[in-house]
Amino acid sequence: MRILIEEHQYRAEVVENIIVGLTNLRNIKGKVQVNHVGYYYNPVLNDGRGDTVFILPKVLLEDKDGEELLFGKYQPEAVINLAEQQLLTPQEYDFVYELSVWVYRSIVVFRDAHPDSDVVQQQLVQHMSNGRLQECTTYLDILLALQKFNRDNEHFFFFVLRNLHSGLNKINWTRTISKSQALVQDGVPVYLNPVNKRRQVNFDEELLIIFFSILEHMHRHYGFPVRIPVNFDLITGARFEALLSGQGRTRLLRIKHKYFSDKALYLWELCYAFFDWSPRVKVEVNNQEYILVKNFNIVFEAIIDELIGTDRNLLPPRLADQSDGKTVDHLWIDSILMPTSEETSVYYIGDSKYYKHSTPVGENSISKQFTYARNVIQWSFDALRGVTSCEDEHYKLRLRDDRTEGYNVLPNFFISAKVDFKRLDYNDDALQLHQGKNLHESSQFSDRLFDRDTLLLSHYDVNFLFVLAMYARNHAGSKRAWREEVRQCFRDRVQQVLEQRYTFFAMQGYDAEDSEQYITTHFQELLGKVYRTPNEQRIYTLAIEQKSDGEGGLIHELRQHFYLTECKLKDNPQEKIDEQIQRQGQMPVGKCIVVDDNYCEQTAEAIRRVGRYAIGLGDTSGSLALAEGFMSVRYLLLHKLRSPIVFELKAGPKLITADQLKDTPYKMKGQAIYILFQIEQERPALAYKVNQHALTHPPMGYTVRQSYVTDVNSLLA
Repeated sequence: MRILIEEHQYRAEVVENIIVGLTNLRNIKGKVQVNHVGYYYNPVLNDGRGDTVFILPKVLLEDKDGEELLFGKYQPEAVINLAEQQLLTPQEYDFVYELSVWVYRSIVVFRDAHPDSDVVQQQLVQHMSNGRLQECTTYLDILLALQKFNRDNEHFFFFVLRNLHSGLNKINWTRTISKSQALVQDGVPVYLNPVNKRRQVNFDEELLIIFFSILEHMHRHYGFPVRIPVNFDLITGARFEALLSGQGRTRLLRIKHKYFSDKALYLWELCYAFFDWSPRVKVEVNNQEYILVKNFNIVFEAIIDELIGTDRNLLPPRLADQSDGKTVDHLWIDSILMPTSEETSVYYIGDSKYYKHSTPVGENSISKQFTYARNVIQWSFDALRGVTSCEDEHYKLRLRDDRTEGYNVLPNFFISAKVDFKRLDYNDDALQLHQGKNLHESSQFSDRLFDRDTLLLSHYDVNFLFVLAMYARNHAGSKRAWREEVRQCFRDRVQQVLEQRYTFFAMQGYDAEDSEQYITTHFQELLGKVYRTPNEQRIYTLAIEQKSDGEGGLIHELRQHFYLTECKLKDNPQEKIDEQIQRQGQMPVGKCIVVDDNYCEQTAEAIRRVGRYAIGLGDTSGSLALAEGFMSVRYLLLHKLRSPIVFELKAGPKLITADQLKDTPYKMKGQAIYILFQIEQERPALAYKVNQHALTHPPMGYTVRQSYVTDVNSLLA
């Protein structure tokens, strides 16, 4: 077997005999590279005896010090002839053989799923027979021959079975009479234990059991489509693993000389070759044979789309195949990244990257991926407004929250093929962050995650061997199960990337009207930082960049109007808010008049007695502030730099003249106009929460002796 590596530049004299007949070759400075992946039988190799040429995917190459190395350590030229090289370890040697099967199977599955695609080139003329013989040393040849024998020899199987079972139920009366006692009943002898015709171990049946057990293994392990027309008790599981470990050869050698027909001998030879991977299997070659794929990146894209993405035939026009001519590789709808108490969906946008090991993503690819996301956002707007025709409501996702004008985060990512050269493991299904640069950003403003112009692009690696084998097996149930698992894994990984950069909070207003007003008033400060998912009415998500400075003031200000608690992206925001309310109790909302009064206990007693309080309006700045905001005041706080007393006010304060005061306790003697407040109830529990520091440090522009209006929560500890 000869192996070449896709797109590796070989010296022409090294490979000129190997690649005879292959097309699409590129000469670069005296070097040749093959832009195919697949299986190619060259009948002129080995002095006309022929040999298989296998072209492996370029993901097995790694650049080290400007040189491309197989498995990151071998020059590809040094291991072209697999039988003669001495560099590969036994594990790597076996890996190359098995990989040939998986690549072959993946090409066949792709060919069958995309019959109109022109990337697959094939000419299949190989036959196993006793005619003109050439040596064949590949595991792939053995599997193909076993599959073909099963397909072409069904009549042989039934002929053997008919001979095996003929006469088994007939009684041997001679042996029955001579070997057992008879009971005489009514003059008639009755034999209780008649002797049937017996047979010794039938080696034809044993060979068929081994053969069909091999076929079952090929189907389960590699996904080969095989049909088993008989109902034998097959060897599976640990018993078959024992055959693979050496018992298979031993068992077959024990029965080797029991066969006389050509077909039985040939079947034994095939089964033994499977367990031995030996050059004893002969192949008849009348012409060149190949099944190759040019542009294997198209096959890799199909693999990822089949295992992860959605059927683009179900997507609306211009969503995946966009109006500017760009086509999104992978696009599906799944759960939103933001914390939400109800199910909400968002678009997931992916792009497959089939590169050599450790090759970075180019700037052109990054720009195109950001453009995909912008086009999806615009398509969503157009679909909701009826500009773009879309009858399926499932695809009409609202990406913008009209209240905050925040935009949902679109999961946008690269997924590239990776092979762990130290393990070469087909079972590792982990999805990992790319080892190089794994996060790209396009933004106009800093620290605005929920901005239309803020787009994040993450990069992940998937085990190429795992997805290749999964696709090649072509088992619908396994693919469906892994698709659900890996989509959840994608969501988890993107959330991890976001949480490494941002701290997320759940927000719910103490009072719906007050919180709405706050967002309106402070819209510019909150733009791009706050987002409300479509199914939420009162809960918002706040995202603060972890490296940003000066956001402590914003959080402090928000706490005066909102329950605000840190909330991971996997958490339920309503549950986190409920926990916050349980810890701190229901929070008051609204404005509070803060009045310094050296006799506040006596004043409070008068207020309790008459149920009202008045403050005079003079010509000071504090009085003007009171006049501007008195309609929204909900609390009155009296203090003498300590021992605050808090009253909750009724709605509807009004202006009165001095002669209307009567027995009303008041502040600022000698004023013509007063603001009269009606008392609802005293709030001692609220007074207990007042921060002493807040009383001695009034807002800028005021002194502790002035009366002023502030948010009640700014006074609380």
